[in-house]
Amino acid sequence: MLSGFKQFILRGNVVDLAVGVVIGAAFGSVVTALTKDLLTPLIAALVKAPDFSALTWTVRGSTFHYGDFINTVISFLLVAGAVYFFVVTPINALIARTRKAAVPADPTTKKCPECLSEIPIDARRCSHCTEPVMGKAA
Repeated sequence: MLSGFKQFILRGNVVDLAVGVVIGAAFGSVVTALTKDLLTPLIAALVKAPDFSALTWTVRGSTFHYGDFINTVISFLLVAGAVYFFVVTPINALIARTRKAAVPADPTTKKCPECLSEIPIDARRCSHCTEPVMGKAA
């Protein structure tokens, strides 16, 4: 029973997932600090309102804190933008740079000089018009 659990835990994708969760949590705190300490004050300087949490709306004694919702939406957009521009875009560029262009395959057919139909490259006579074809590239 314990050997099955040990085999499950030591399986590659479980360990990879655990490492990904730990690194994701650490990266989450970095992105949160970036948005909270750098991007949010920048937006606050532009719109001259550092915090929208004081915005409320009251209906029959119920208070709706729509300013908190606005803060959360702005925070989400900043985090999503930071992740996209500082992680996704550079990683995509790096992956694109490391991919090698596929080498084009050697041609397997050629055109008949008489009827312009496709024939095998080693053919000596066209199968469509029976015209003799010389060489590999006509």
